[in-house]
Amino acid sequence: MSVPSKLKQLSSVRAYGGALRRFEHTSGVLGNLQMKFAVFIPDTASKGAKTPTLYYLSGLTCTDENVSNKGSIAFKWASELGIAVVMPDTSPRGHPEIPGENDSYDFGTGAGFYLNATKEPWSANYKMYDYVVKELPSLMAESFPEWYLPDKISITGHSMGGHGALTIGLKNPTTYTSVSAFCPIVNPLDTNWGQKAFNGYLNDPTKEGADYDACALLQAGKKHPKCLLVDQGTGDDFYSESKQLQPEKFVEACKAAGQEFECNMREGYDHSYWFVSTFMENHFRFHGKHLGA
Repeated sequence: MSVPSKLKQLSSVRAYGGALRRFEHTSGVLGNLQMKFAVFIPDTASKGAKTPTLYYLSGLTCTDENVSNKGSIAFKWASELGIAVVMPDTSPRGHPEIPGENDSYDFGTGAGFYLNATKEPWSANYKMYDYVVKELPSLMAESFPEWYLPDKISITGHSMGGHGALTIGLKNPTTYTSVSAFCPIVNPLDTNWGQKAFNGYLNDPTKEGADYDACALLQAGKKHPKCLLVDQGTGDDFYSESKQLQPEKFVEACKAAGQEFECNMREGYDHSYWFVSTFMENHFRFHGKHLGA
């Protein structure tokens, strides 16, 4: 396979009737840093068929490789349905280290929270919202014009990535055909994870943070025309013990807003990729239905 001019290919392996390719590129949005991302390209796309794409956002501490390494069953369903999968990183990397950036797992490196930072010094590089919503899709369209369909993209994610998927989908309802999430942080304004991120990255944590909070967005009138799909394990410690995940609040916000939703509470499942992998097929078939795959 040829390598698009703006991309440096780091690896390519055959898997599940497709190719898992990993690339590096220069991100202008993130301050000209070298960013890595992965793409699963089903054989149908490689043969020139126009192909819908699902963006998969990973959670805290993760990289672009987590779902490939721990949840690769995703590619089985992607191949069967003819859906490409794009997997970005979770934060900028490679810039001069910012004090406090690597002191904890839930802030800084690997914890970009899919927002645009406004507080210095984070604002120079931590713009993962614009990277995921604007730069990466444009790069995909330019790099793979033979199969990429800019008007047929959907989004999903796990944990912090589920938060990203829901907030991005609610704010861009005509861009993303369908939206789903695995054990998402739905009300970060009311959790330790979210408050830490918003206090660190944003000049006005409450006002600006509401723009990156799924429940707050629903309360403000943001809606998606399609059903929002969420799966949450009842054995997830971040749900049952630390209360970082609050699906009940998401259900309440959806009902109050008139937003169609499906929130499945999965008995006994935890926060791991065993849970994600178990219900991956459901999410791919959900997106496949809406994408016409």
